[in-house]
Amino acid sequence: MANAVGMIELNSIARGIEVCDYMIKAAQVNVLRASTVCPGKYMVVIGGETGAVEASMKDGLGRSGPCAVDTLLIPNIDDQVIPAIYMTNPVEVLGALGVLEFYSIASAITAADIAAKAANVTLIEVRMGFAIGGKGMVTFTGDVGAVKAAVAAVQNTVELMVGSTVIPRPAPKLLESIL
Repeated sequence: MANAVGMIELNSIARGIEVCDYMIKAAQVNVLRASTVCPGKYMVVIGGETGAVEASMKDGLGRSGPCAVDTLLIPNIDDQVIPAIYMTNPVEVLGALGVLEFYSIASAITAADIAAKAANVTLIEVRMGFAIGGKGMVTFTGDVGAVKAAVAAVQNTVELMVGSTVIPRPAPKLLESIL
């Protein structure tokens, strides 16, 4: 499992694909996701050892030029974040539901890491740009106090937040639609 994650979001699909190729060749990293995102942007998310991710990001940013619109580098990412990106994080107990919405995909990934480290919550999903207008969204569950603490930690540290909510007792049909 990767202990660092890096991301570059570009406003050019063609340049994004090219940058992804250079990033993969620059260092031994795993491509966690490389795809188009709304509205006509391209995102490259990589993971691996911190030094390799840093080297790959440096090369990618150097080749992105003015097409880079957002980036992130998280050296010691929480173990739940990558499975939440793939929506494979095991959610055994459903409690209160926390939802965080951002104008930026990088902000959503950062928020997921902060929320998971701030309180005893289980990440459900980190949704990145696709079919949500290029925004980022994080959903997680836990007891009401933990969910509120995670939301508060994110609100105090992450930029570009659109909104957040804590639903203490979500309807079972709502949870089914989220899972």
